[in-house]
Amino acid sequence: MTEVLNPDICVIGAGSGGLSVAVAAAAFGVPVVLVEKAKMGGDCLNYGCVPSKALIAAARRSEIARRSGAFGIAMRPMVDFAKVHDHVHGVIAAIEPNDSKERMTGLGVQVIAGAARFKDRSTVMVGDEIEIKARRFVIATGSSPALPPIPGLAEAPHLTNETVFDLKQTPEHLVVIGAGPIGIELAQAFHRLGAHVTVLEAARPLAKDDPECAAIVLDQLAREGIRLRAGVEIVRIESIPPKVRAVLKTPAGEETVDGTHLLVATGRRANVDDLDLKAAGIKLGPRGIVVNRGLVTSNRKVFAIGDVTGAHQFTHVANYHAGIVIRRALFRLAAKVEEDVIPWVTYADPELAQVGLTEETARQRYREIRVLRAAFHDNDRAQTEREIRGHIKVVTMGNGTILGATIIGAHAGELISTWALAIQQQLNIRAVAELIVPYPTLAEVGKRAALGFFTPKLTQPLLRRIIPFLRRFG
Repeated sequence: MTEVLNPDICVIGAGSGGLSVAVAAAAFGVPVVLVEKAKMGGDCLNYGCVPSKALIAAARRSEIARRSGAFGIAMRPMVDFAKVHDHVHGVIAAIEPNDSKERMTGLGVQVIAGAARFKDRSTVMVGDEIEIKARRFVIATGSSPALPPIPGLAEAPHLTNETVFDLKQTPEHLVVIGAGPIGIELAQAFHRLGAHVTVLEAARPLAKDDPECAAIVLDQLAREGIRLRAGVEIVRIESIPPKVRAVLKTPAGEETVDGTHLLVATGRRANVDDLDLKAAGIKLGPRGIVVNRGLVTSNRKVFAIGDVTGAHQFTHVANYHAGIVIRRALFRLAAKVEEDVIPWVTYADPELAQVGLTEETARQRYREIRVLRAAFHDNDRAQTEREIRGHIKVVTMGNGTILGATIIGAHAGELISTWALAIQQQLNIRAVAELIVPYPTLAEVGKRAALGFFTPKLTQPLLRRIIPFLRRFG
């Protein structure tokens, strides 16, 4: 016999965004059902942000040991990759209870394990036993690795972010297809943990970031011995046990790159295959579910958030979307997505963080802009830590309104939040210039850049005449 549920909100997908909606709704006393067919916590906890950053942290410890000679401390890292694997999965296990069914139930969320599919515009089925008729639905099913259409790739042994963290031995030679953030981060991490690494990219590496700042990351990879080949066409993939071969097309003819392991990091696709969106009248585009700025689909009863919409594929974006849905669904507020306030970070070393407009985009939109810079080399804290590579680049309008910021350097992911707040609140650069920053901290780099906005005014003839005049009065 079919069980019929009538919650106010039905959330499909227990990743970061779906969990945020469900928990917030329950906190306000709203009946909410959460449906998940796989692991609680979604991609971020199990295959994405958490394991990748845990791996990067291990790799960074190894690199710190190698660089410690400059501080008078001699160390030589000995990598036990099996223990690195245990560390990564230990971190997942430590965070897992926060996203568990038990915790969600305790918070007032009804959790149902199973695959959801739309029966019609206002009904979702979970198997044949549970029918959910909700006032609002939220699709938060996320995304999965997408394989590029390279002949032989699907048949050859390969890794994705869903399988690479299961490795218990260091790859002898890891070939990475894709030089976006995921490919670059994992390439550097595995190299620092003892693997030879080759990265193959058809277009420009880190193509979504400021090219001037991205170049510093790519230069660091080259210094460490990672081989990065951009603008290459992969003709086919061949399996030659125990190796995997990438065949490249070059002006001189075909060339081969042999590796022991192949990692595909070329993009992702929205998880919508089992939802039967057509039955609900929900429009699907080439990148994912089509939504307006309020995250409403073509079915007014249904929202879609996070990766499944084809938006920026970051956990914090899914959580940002969740907040918008809660404001709209519960409080009828006209909340909308503002793309220009979303920061993102590539967790390479040095880190690369961006928020707002890049210099290139700003020049396309505005007639007059200012580009302000300050180098980590000139920062006292950076010198003490020997983290002097990098700089901050701030873009403002002619009147000082902050449009964007890019930081390349140590702890850029932490430093970018100040600029995200400034852009979200539409602050003028004067606000940052007047900020009192503790000494010595890396945050002083940002203030130095802000002060640069006013430097040209110090040489204005009128100001030069006024100062001697004022000095007469004391």
